[in-house]
Parts: sequence; structure tokens; C-alpha cells
Amino acid sequence: MERAVLYSYWRSSSSYRVRIVLNLKKVDYEYRPINLLKLSQGEQPPAEFLRLNPGGQVPTLLIDGHVLTQSVAICEYLEEAVTGGVKLLPEDPAQRAQVRRVVEIVNSGIQPLHNSAVLDYLSSKFGDAARTEWSKHWIHKGLIQLETILQHSVGQGPYSFGKQLTLADAFLVPQIGHAERFGVNMEEFPTLRKIYHTLIELPEFAAAHPSRQPDAEEHLA
Repeated sequence: MERAVLYSYWRSSSSYRVRIVLNLKKVDYEYRPINLLKLSQGEQPPAEFLRLNPGGQVPTLLIDGHVLTQSVAICEYLEEAVTGGVKLLPEDPAQRAQVRRVVEIVNSGIQPLHNSAVLDYLSSKFGDAARTEWSKHWIHKGLIQLETILQHSVGQGPYSFGKQLTLADAFLVPQIGHAERFGVNMEEFPTLRKIYHTLIELPEFAAAHPSRQPDAEEHLA
């Protein structure tokens, strides 16, 4: 079987989610960086990448002869197709729906409002201060929902849904990382903060952190 290939950008929260899940599922993969910052400045993506994903977006995963895009679709494929590693969706349909509820709050409710395309447009029209304020507002609003939902389950274990890691954890960590980046006061969210600090100590989460990615060096140097 050919080694999986992940096209990623170090700071992309969507790519971060997939890196976490790849690690939890014990999938060995090659990391190929796509510099979204340069793309936003007009640079063309590599031709090989555009052939795979004409939208020029990350994450894009090559695995088992398939080209997969969109982080939720990729993560659910990995959950269903990969037999090794951690099982990330509960067997019980109602519990599975609750996990997906958190996933969708992050994926559909919070992240699209502060993705790079939206923020670049805001900066160009209204300046960087508006970009930051916009991000803080929408992230804060979404975290209020998540805090309310998860405070009822965190007492059952250290993770979002008790003692078992789930896809909710893989989506929560990158979102809280972005919240900290934009200056959201996480003291308002003790449940989320507790879960986050537990998760980032796990090896699979630590290895997926943006600062640990090969393309982070040129940005953090």
C-alpha cells in the first residue's frame, strides 16, 4: 500500500484536525506543504496540487488510491476505513449524533466565519483591527455554545465526551488554538480550557500542533 500524502498548511485549523485524526488512527503519511499565505498574495499553487484539488484548498489527502478533500469528509473516511488506532465515533447512534453536533458547530458554525478568505477580505476593506475584532466576536459566540454543551459531560472523563476520545476532540483543539491566537479570553470557558489542556499533552495531538509542522519553520524563525 502506498504511503498516504497530506497537502497541508501549518496554521490551517482544518488541516490541523486531519493531522490529529491521522495520528490517532496510526496512519503514516507524507506531509506536503501548501503556503496559503502566498496563495492569498497571488502566487499560483503547484500544478500537481491543482490537478488533485482544483479549488486549491487544504487539507487534501491521498490515501488508498483516493483523493479526499474537506476535513469532515476526510476524518469520517479515516474513521470508517482505517481499522487501526483509536475509534473516534461512539457505537450508540444518539452519542454519535452528539459528537457530530460539536464537530458541526466548529466546522459549519465557527470556522467559516474566520477562515483566511473572509479575514483577508475584511483586512483589505476595513483594516487589520476589524479582522481581529470580527474573529474574536464569532469565535467567542461559538465557544459559548460549546461550553454549555460540554460542561454536562466533562465530569465523566477528561475529554469532550468522557473517557473516550472522539472526533469532537480533534475539532475542538484547533478551534481553541485559534481562539487563543485572536485573543479570546479563555478564562470564560473553564470546561473547554480544561479539556484543551488535557488533549494537547497527548502525543498524537502534540505532534499535530502547527508549530511542529515542517512549514512552520519559515514563519516562526
